Amino acid sequence: MTDDQFFELCQHHRDYRFERTASGAIIIMTPAGGETSRRNLDLSSQLAVWNKKYKLGVAFDSSGGFKLPNGAERSPDTSWVAKDRWEALTLEQRAKFPPLCPDFVIELRSPSDTLSKLQQKMQEYIQNGARLGWLIDPQTQRVEIYRPGQPPEVALSPKTLSGENILPGFVLDLSEVF
Repeated sequence: MTDDQFFELCQHHRDYRFERTASGAIIIMTPAGGETSRRNLDLSSQLAVWNKKYKLGVAFDSSGGFKLPNGAERSPDTSWVAKDRWEALTLEQRAKFPPLCPDFVIELRSPSDTLSKLQQKMQEYIQNGARLGWLIDPQTQRVEIYRPGQPPEVALSPKTLSGENILPGFVLDLSEVF
């Protein structure tokens, strides 16, 4: 399936969320349950408010897909791209699945997700250019923090997370997630 055909498939079936692996396998993702959807909205909202204040880039919710350098098409639960990288894309590239990996990604584990698959996905983001990633697991109140060239850092029951130098001034409040 070509990139255009995959994009059309996604457009014709908007009730489904699709991803495509680097090898071309299509993954149909189930709709989020109420608690997961509520948590996702909280994460995206906090990032959007920060982004509106600082205007350093573009924030995305879980419905946005990206064409990663390895060929995979992924849809992080929440993500952000630095302004200069976003503005370097053509309008056509922005309209479809932008051909880049977000600088920052969040994956929120839902009850139907396996931790190992999400961990692989986080590693894929880092290997494709993400500079910071958070895998948030409400079931265990655990966060895995991913950075290039480092093993994931584990934080148990954190109250907040810092956007570090990638998202200066951004502090995620986890009270509504945990």
